[in-house]
Amino acid sequence: MNIKDKINDLIKKNDVCLFMKGTPEQPQCGFSMAVSNVLKHLKVEFKGVNVLEDENLRQGIKEYSDWPTIPQLYVKEEFIGGCDIVKEMFEKGELKKLFETKKII
Repeated sequence: MNIKDKINDLIKKNDVCLFMKGTPEQPQCGFSMAVSNVLKHLKVEFKGVNVLEDENLRQGIKEYSDWPTIPQLYVKEEFIGGCDIVKEMFEKGELKKLFETKKII
């Protein structure tokens, strides 16, 4: 399975998928921790994918989304964005609405 197929597979199998540095339990960077904490605050079940375990995955997700940074949040196969976008959406109440619309919460 090539890296694009692996990413596709992860995004399809998990309604909420966060590509991050580290794990939800032990984030390895502040931005990954911030997004993980927002999801936990909203009581959203999500799959944390540690890009530090696989350099191909780390580069592959950036190419897949055409987005240069990690973390990256996907909801029902839709790319939402990185830390700044997720935090802004959370503060405006848009993230909660998105999860409600997509029947996540």
